[in-house]
Amino acid sequence: MEENKNTQSNEPQAPQNGAEQVVEPTAPATTEGATEATNEGTNEATTENTNEVATNKVAEVAVETAIPAPAEPVADATPVAPVTPAAKTKGKKSKGGKTSFGKIFLAALLAVMAGSVLSMLFWGILFSGFSSMMQPKQTTIPESAILRIDLSENLVEAPSKDPMAMFNFASMTTNGELTLYNALRAIEKASTDERIKGIYINLNGAGSVSITSLEELRAAIEAFKQSGKFVVSYNEVYSQIAYYFCSVADKIYIQPEGSIEWKGLSVDNMFFKGLIDKLGIEVSILRPTVCKYKSAVEPFFLTKMSDANRAQNQQLANTMWGIITEAVSKSRGISVEALNQLADDLAITLPSEAVEHKFADATLYADQVEELFKSEYGIEKPEYVSLGEYASSLVPNAAKAAAPKVAIVYAQGDIVDGSGSDDKIYGYTLAKTIKGVAEDDDVKAVVLRVNSPGGSALASDIIWREIKLLQQKKPIIVSMGHTAASGGYYISAPADAIVADKFTITGSIGVFGMLPSFGAALEKNLGVTIDGVTTNKYSSMGNGFSPLAAQEHQALMRGVDRVYERFTSLVAEGRNLKIEKVLEIAEGRAWTGVEAQQNGLVDTCGGITAALAIAVEKSGLGDNFQIVEVKEELTGFMAMLESLNVRIRAAFAPQGEIGEFYKQYKRIENMLSKKDIYTYCPYVYQIE
Repeated sequence: MEENKNTQSNEPQAPQNGAEQVVEPTAPATTEGATEATNEGTNEATTENTNEVATNKVAEVAVETAIPAPAEPVADATPVAPVTPAAKTKGKKSKGGKTSFGKIFLAALLAVMAGSVLSMLFWGILFSGFSSMMQPKQTTIPESAILRIDLSENLVEAPSKDPMAMFNFASMTTNGELTLYNALRAIEKASTDERIKGIYINLNGAGSVSITSLEELRAAIEAFKQSGKFVVSYNEVYSQIAYYFCSVADKIYIQPEGSIEWKGLSVDNMFFKGLIDKLGIEVSILRPTVCKYKSAVEPFFLTKMSDANRAQNQQLANTMWGIITEAVSKSRGISVEALNQLADDLAITLPSEAVEHKFADATLYADQVEELFKSEYGIEKPEYVSLGEYASSLVPNAAKAAAPKVAIVYAQGDIVDGSGSDDKIYGYTLAKTIKGVAEDDDVKAVVLRVNSPGGSALASDIIWREIKLLQQKKPIIVSMGHTAASGGYYISAPADAIVADKFTITGSIGVFGMLPSFGAALEKNLGVTIDGVTTNKYSSMGNGFSPLAAQEHQALMRGVDRVYERFTSLVAEGRNLKIEKVLEIAEGRAWTGVEAQQNGLVDTCGGITAALAIAVEKSGLGDNFQIVEVKEELTGFMAMLESLNVRIRAAFAPQGEIGEFYKQYKRIENMLSKKDIYTYCPYVYQIE
């Protein structure tokens, strides 16, 4: 009996798939019949389902190992029964079986180890190649060069924490990345660099840039012109925002068969209530009654703009268009009234019309522009240096290596809870960074560059607390980028001074919550129903399957109202305003930087350069200081793998096929995933 037990426990199990299903028991089993039945079953299973081939072959090898095949082939191929326990007891476990198992195990172990080593080598070589491709090129500046601004690299407000950010997996090419601060520093340096003879604006690159970054670049070029050096613009096509930027040039040229756009601005919102109703999704909206301008939730329960939202968007569009027309009017000597009339008449679309109405100085081809550099500015053979190349050639001032520091800290992206390392603002992560610069005795002042529409109210409050503690130790100045609204304004409020670009979207002092319910939609569209048990009356509140009951809604609104009350009180404290004034300009309303300066939410309009100047002044450093950027970067092998995964998924998402609708899809996905209380302004205004 003992021998029987041992033999049975070490025998391989019969296949559990197609092999067992096709065997009909017709005779007592033998070891020969067992082998034959296994082989025959394997062949039949292979024909029926190719996905089971590997499993059956493993079973076949196992049987042959434990029970050696007979020397003579079996003549009768009639299917027989699977091996019975009684039949198995006749054979004893052989030493050969033990040896074979050990060999197989060791071979598999070695294969796994070798595969792991080769995989690590492969990814190491791959990432090394990526890193070398993405390193900024060291450029030798010619003795007579023209600084070319062509957007050949992405101009970003904050350095990306993603090491793969500059690699485009869709096109398998690299896109350079240049921070706004370094771009501005390069233009300032070029004004006194004798090798740089002038600036050539030719926006034919594939890089991206925000309207506020263009605003700051434009101001830097205005200052560059004070050096007496030339600024020339030439493009085949001028969009409105491109023309706004290029209008700073001394001379503007356009390709004879090119085009130009001048029509005014529009703000369009997409509403999803009809879609939500068709799907059967129910959405519970949590918004204080006083936050009538907090329009983040409107697309989910309205089919068009509310009166308050329409007034808000109209004011924003009018102010932004006013900034553009005033700048163009000043540069080109055309009255604002004339500019508006030209837009209303669609009078400028052709290059000849641009020249006729003084938008351009002449129509030229690219080679003629190069000839112009020779005839007008005495440059025999123009040699161009891109803005990114010139910025990478600048080296820190060694004489100030030990000087006190003014640190630039970046707050870029949606504000979310917890810790993380991607391109979002994680509450704990940013709070830790701010605490670090607060405790660094070498840092005498801090500029916080905020570019965020907000997000989690809890994470915003955690960050606010650390900024408040920092402000008690050393000056902190906020520089607002494209968006510093809602939670983005929440974390800005305690600063000693706030500087915003004219185009900045800020304010939006308000709060909301939103809870979608998918139970009815699942039953209606997929036939899926939900059932469960609870211990108390409202235990299932917010489970995502049932809409909120009246009492549940009231309970959640208490939290929403408490956050709004705290938000407005913090603004009043930080900005030294009466609470009545804050409540008047709050209500969830978004403002441009120009309007925010007028109502006291910001101190002045300007860019990061202006914020740095204020920080230096408040810290009393004089000329003895150095500016450092505090960067957070993904580190380690797994971090790079995580980045690679995200980048590949983004590259092959169907955004190319559905264009703007993909952005709207991501917006729906983002909003419907929010189940807490948020200080968030989801609208990102793109001017084209």
